[in-house]
Parts: sequence; C-alpha cells; structure tokens
Amino acid sequence: MLLLIYEKKQTMKILKFSNGDTMHAIGLGTWKANGNELKKAIKDAINAGYRHIDTAATYGNEEIIGGALAEIFAEGEIFREDVFITSKLWNDAHAEGQVIPALQDSLKKLQLDYLDLYLIHWPVAFRNGIDFPRKPDDYLSLEEAPIIETWKQMETAKNNKLAKHIGVSNFSVKKLKDLISKATIKPEMNQVELHPLLQQDDLLAYCKGKDILLTAYSPLGSGDRSLAMKADDEPNMMDIDVLKEIARDRSATVPQVLIAWHNHRGCAAIPKSTTKAHIISNFRAADVSLTESDMKKIAKLDRHYRYINGKFFEEPSRGYENLYDE
Repeated sequence: MLLLIYEKKQTMKILKFSNGDTMHAIGLGTWKANGNELKKAIKDAINAGYRHIDTAATYGNEEIIGGALAEIFAEGEIFREDVFITSKLWNDAHAEGQVIPALQDSLKKLQLDYLDLYLIHWPVAFRNGIDFPRKPDDYLSLEEAPIIETWKQMETAKNNKLAKHIGVSNFSVKKLKDLISKATIKPEMNQVELHPLLQQDDLLAYCKGKDILLTAYSPLGSGDRSLAMKADDEPNMMDIDVLKEIARDRSATVPQVLIAWHNHRGCAAIPKSTTKAHIISNFRAADVSLTESDMKKIAKLDRHYRYINGKFFEEPSRGYENLYDE
C-alpha cells in the first residue's frame, strides 16, 4: 500500500516506495535548464531544503547537475544518500544491449554510482543516435524494440544496483497494464503531465491501486516551452480565477496552490525554476494546506488539456499512433 506521510520537523510530504525508501513530494525539475544558471539553481535548491532532483539524458544537463552535486557533497554537510536523483532513458537506447550503457553514461555525467530512480522516458523507440526523429525510418517499430524487452534491461539495472528504483514516464493505463502483465518487476513510478487542467483521475486511481507512485511534470504549465511547442490559444494556469482566489485565501501564490494540489492528491511534483526566489517559493508550497472545498473547486477545472500533446512522436507507420491511448 502506498503511504503519504509527514517527515518529522518539517511539513514536506514524503512518498514512500514499497521497500521503505522515501522521496520528497516536491522536487526540482530541470527540463530546459543548463549552464551556470542551472548549477546555481541546484545549489540554491539544496540550500532551500530540496532533496529531490529530476533530470534526463535528453535534457543535456546531467554533467552540469553532476558538477553541482559533487561540489555540494564535497562540503561534507549534505551526502549522496540525502538526495534523491532521477534520470531517464532516451528513446534511442531502447534496443537490446543499449539500456545499461545509457544508464552508465548518465551516471558518469552525474558523477554518481547509482540513481535513485531511472525511468523509460517515452513508450517510443528511435534508432540509436537519433535525438529527434525527422522521418519514419528514424523510429524502431514496436516489433523491433518491444517495450517489455527494454523493461527487462531496466530490471537488470535495478538488480545490478545501478538504480534503486525503476519506472516509466508518459505511460497510459493501457500501456501500464500491458507492461505489468509481462514484467518481473512492476514499474514503481509513472511520471506524467498532471495539473488541474489535466487531472487524469483514472490514471491516478489505477496507479494507486497498483502501488505505482505518480510524479507530475509541467505542474505549472511549462510556460517557458519553445513557441514551436505551444498552441496559439493555450490556457495560462496563472490566470485562472479559481486558483487566484484560493491562493489569496491561503496567503499563497498560484504556483504554490498548484504544487500543494498535487501533494494533497498523493503525487509528487517537479516544478522547474532557475530563479532563487521562485525555487524557495515553490518549496514552501509544502506549507500550503488546501481545504476539501478548495479541492472540489479545483476538481471542476479539469478539461483534459495537454500542454505536451505528444503529437511530435506519433508515427502510425511504425506503430506509434495515439500515444496516450485517448
């Protein structure tokens, strides 16, 4: 059974894995962050109390994060075991014999001996060396690279203690069911887009029923995405009246209300920021308590709106159609 507990001497909510390992429910997301700005952000976050850092091979920032963490650990006050670090397998390393080398490359860049959590980033496979597909032949079909064969290599990574926990990202209930039916080790985490406009109650209920934790990416709407990834009329959650009213009533900011909403639902959230004030403010969302009335008001905002629609990875000729199974 999944547990949502409170860590002593602070209000930070904790997610607990089946073996007893824990993870802060508020982590620092790092998609789109790099360079000295990111290095400073990592240090600002750790100093603010963060103990959960999320990255991925495709973000191109593992070396920066690794350098920042090495400097922090060298100071002797924060230790490796104090910080929960997640990275993700990119789509071009799904084939046989590719997962472990990809994980080892991430570990080298991060200057770590193990990851706390390693995820399959997307249920899509590319040919090795393809960062982003431009033609159908850049993909490996589901027959050429079955997800279960990729997952078996993830299981090996856990058995070899290269990753303490393994999971997936962007998996629907349908895809989770299929994987679980074939896997030896069940996914321990599913990282997906979640926020009040995309509440995914069915997915949340399924994962809770299967003891799979959920982490919300883009919990604030990922407003700093490139224009090419944005819809002309996409909603801005910072401007939703209900959220602004709740924030005012709780003496909080809208981002804090959004993060607190995830924590109240038993999910982790990984808001990205490189601004010290925002990093601290996001972390303090742990202190925001929402009422049952607040939660009911937010529940009415759901419109199944995706900021990350996944269309960029749909290639029917290779078996990747309707990525989210909707």
